[in-house]
Amino acid sequence: MKKYLLLASAMAVLAVPAIGFSQQSAAPVAAGTGADAGATRYGAWGFDLTGMDKSVKPGDDWYRFVNGAWTDRTAIPADRSSYGAFAVLRDLSELRMRTLISGYSATDTAHPDRMKAATLYAGFMDEALAEKLDAQPLVERLAPVKAAASKDDLARLMGASVGGFGASFFGVGVNDDAKNPDVYALYLRQSGLGLGDRDLYLDAKFAPQLARYRQYVAQLLSMAGWADADAAAAKVVAMETGIAKAHWTRAQSRDRDKTYNPTGIAELKAQAPGFGWDAFWAAAGLGKADRVIVAQNSAIPVIAKIFADTDLDTLKAWQAFRTTDDIAPLLSKRFVDAQFEFRAKFLNGQPQQRERWKRGVAFVERGVGEGVGRDYVALYFPPASKAKMDTLVANLRVALAGRIDKLAWMSPATKAQAQAKLKGFTVKIGYPDKWRDYSALEVKPGDLVGNAERSGRFEWDYRRNRLGGPVDKAEWGMTPQTVNAYYNSVKNEIVFPAAILQAPFFDPQADDAVNYGGIGGVIGHEISHGFDDQGRKSDGNGVLRDWWTAEDAAKFEAQASRLGAQYEAYSFDGLPGVHINGRASMGENIGDLGGVLIALDAYHQSLGGKKAKLIDGYTGDQRFFLGWGQVWRTLFRTEALRQQLVSDPHSPGQIRAVNPLRNVDAWYAAWKIGPDQKQYVAPAERVRIW
Repeated sequence: MKKYLLLASAMAVLAVPAIGFSQQSAAPVAAGTGADAGATRYGAWGFDLTGMDKSVKPGDDWYRFVNGAWTDRTAIPADRSSYGAFAVLRDLSELRMRTLISGYSATDTAHPDRMKAATLYAGFMDEALAEKLDAQPLVERLAPVKAAASKDDLARLMGASVGGFGASFFGVGVNDDAKNPDVYALYLRQSGLGLGDRDLYLDAKFAPQLARYRQYVAQLLSMAGWADADAAAAKVVAMETGIAKAHWTRAQSRDRDKTYNPTGIAELKAQAPGFGWDAFWAAAGLGKADRVIVAQNSAIPVIAKIFADTDLDTLKAWQAFRTTDDIAPLLSKRFVDAQFEFRAKFLNGQPQQRERWKRGVAFVERGVGEGVGRDYVALYFPPASKAKMDTLVANLRVALAGRIDKLAWMSPATKAQAQAKLKGFTVKIGYPDKWRDYSALEVKPGDLVGNAERSGRFEWDYRRNRLGGPVDKAEWGMTPQTVNAYYNSVKNEIVFPAAILQAPFFDPQADDAVNYGGIGGVIGHEISHGFDDQGRKSDGNGVLRDWWTAEDAAKFEAQASRLGAQYEAYSFDGLPGVHINGRASMGENIGDLGGVLIALDAYHQSLGGKKAKLIDGYTGDQRFFLGWGQVWRTLFRTEALRQQLVSDPHSPGQIRAVNPLRNVDAWYAAWKIGPDQKQYVAPAERVRIW
């Protein structure tokens, strides 16, 4: 439902595939009791030696050398479409959340957030009521769609969908203004594609996916009681294909200079006629807005014309389908199963539906995530972990400052600006200092769909009511129990939720080399986002401006292009012709390369001039690189890997584990990798950025 997320241009996340994981089998062992029950350790010093395949030379297949035995003995669980090192932490966080929520009471008026969490969870878990109601909640919400008598009515429904069920041809958000970061601004971007990325409509390789999508549209329209569902579905998909042709590519949509196009609301109407803008803004609660920052400015007028040229019945069928698709997970089993069969099983290869309690936990987190997160932190994030992370981050900042000073390709003028930006970084670790206030959120027992609707409206109202006001610098974009991290270029901050600060990324009892290779590489990755091909465009105050000399920018782009070519050269079994999009994934790939280099320097700095001791025959640098490789152990079903490559800005974990290292001289030295090994890159061909 929440269609007003932070714009990708403003936030760069560590991220793994946007699909669930299951608990790892056969490597980590449980440690701890009570609040720490379920926490994991990896071997005696933070690395899973049992996961290696030592029959392979490190430079022939680094990923297999580090993770080959784990790969051979591990099966992707039936309710997952991919599986990797993030799995343990995601499952652990999920289990902890279930324990917390199950202990809450729906009558605990002394703790309103807990009471709301309990009510939301109980409502989701009441499968019998969902079966009894069947399509009734959908019928009520489709009534305005069926009653729509004009295209203005459809534009109004699109505006209302921003904080409710349904969809729009245009995405709306209220976020920090990229050129005035102290103030919230209104953003508008291209949208309207129910299948996702434009390539799934336009590239012949994905014809089976498009054909199956058409069947899915017809299926849901039929279940919604729509007349002549097959014919309507054909028109809906044809219309979306036209929208896809207008869409910018993922690579184009990453360009922060080209996607910052402020314009007046009145001017937008003139630039993109044919769409009911007044009705749209009013229904979204933005009727008083007078300025909007348009992202894909050449696509918006074309999409508006498609709206104008499409007959009313097709627009209504499209909105009916998107509303049904949006609400399906909250309805009876036949609706849940229909969506699962297409979106999870067909598109991502996931054989089985996730257990209902897991979906229920996710539902609660979407509703009152920080409310439960406060309790999560109190139980599962000790102050000692935060203190050790503070030290680690400080070392990484010093390491990057040193690397900037030593860059041979960067001029003194740009170096000075880069150092100023680094000094301006804000670091947030574990949890926010100020928690969200959910007092205005109304939650009712026995009203699952209504609770979801009110939750979406509450969230949207929270955001839209800040338009034009001062930016909340303390706000977090993730809950503490989220296993991820991010860099926000407009706030110039790096953020690390508590849930990722655990093994294999971080273990206070593990060898420092492994911690620096794991969480150190992750932190370095996020810091590097401030200096990737798009993050570098903001200065130390988060202002989108060009602070580079033209010569330095050209040198940077040349190295970035070489890095992109490395990633595009990989091929994948079972996916002929499908490759990594080097330009679309550029920021994440630069983040990984910079992250490894910064973390390695920081590790060396942490030794205080002393030589690292050998552990199980491995040097400190070797353990560092093993730690990096371990966190990217990943398994994909073929369908999920296809989705990852076509729609996700992150390269697959198998590639993230090795390709950055191919450009790191110390990796070759640590493992004695020479030209006779397959993944060797000659020194002159290695990419040198940060």
